[in-house]
Amino acid sequence: MADSRTPPEVDRAAASRRAVAARRERASLKRDVATRVITPQELLRRAQAAPDSPAGAMRVTEFLTAIPAIGEGKRDRILATLGISPVKRLGGLGVRQRSLLAAFLDERWPEPRPRGGRSRLVVLAGPTAVGKGTVAAHIKEHHPELVLSVSATTRRPRAGEIDGEHYFFVDDAEFDRLIAAGELLEHATVHNQFRYGTPKAPIEQALADGRSVLLEIDLQGARQVRAAAPDATLVFLLPPSWDELVSRLVDRGTEDAEERARRLKTAKVELASQGEFDFRVVNDDVARAAAEVVSLTG
Repeated sequence: MADSRTPPEVDRAAASRRAVAARRERASLKRDVATRVITPQELLRRAQAAPDSPAGAMRVTEFLTAIPAIGEGKRDRILATLGISPVKRLGGLGVRQRSLLAAFLDERWPEPRPRGGRSRLVVLAGPTAVGKGTVAAHIKEHHPELVLSVSATTRRPRAGEIDGEHYFFVDDAEFDRLIAAGELLEHATVHNQFRYGTPKAPIEQALADGRSVLLEIDLQGARQVRAAAPDATLVFLLPPSWDELVSRLVDRGTEDAEERARRLKTAKVELASQGEFDFRVVNDDVARAAAEVVSLTG
């Protein structure tokens, strides 16, 4: 006679699959923290909101070592200082322990705080393959009240791209002339390969006409715009997860393996810069993300 305390075979198999899925999700969350797709504070909030979730089930030791610059030795010193047992899970922290851990994180890795007010000049930037172009195209189609700036670039057109509509495709000599003539608001070399720049005149005219302008540019360009126009609103577009960012880059099929590896390495650096921006928007749904970006315009 079978032991009634032993789960049926099908139940054990289902439980094993659930355990594997939970481990994979915890691993994905750790990658998101390590690559700065989400902040440590955000993961702690998720664990608090759902203690039985993969975030809540993550041990505090795993959580801390997922944060860049924290190794095992530093992790153990932090836990000792905060009085948190290394066997604790994030979802099982007491109110005092959670408060101490949150204060520690805020002191060392403060989350971006949006500035007050809005500007009619909005900059949209983010890591490679995050979908900046797709979100910008949706805004152009569904929010014609917002002027979408057209950049100049030295790279060749991709399939379906039209000169003057998607980009102004120019050679290096013409790009040099635009720089020398002071006709670009910002310019940069992206991925150590191609140059991109934003023509100044159309933006100045649109702003003079009282319209809002959206610039979809890279990180270097966003920094230049902030220096040239300190009142501009800078928006950082985030992927839902690091794994999703990798999947999008692979699926679009516009780069070979070497180029993908180079872009992913750059993406990690770009994600680390999100603290320089006024707002962060997660591109989990194009229409929703586009509407959120539009809502940030003055």
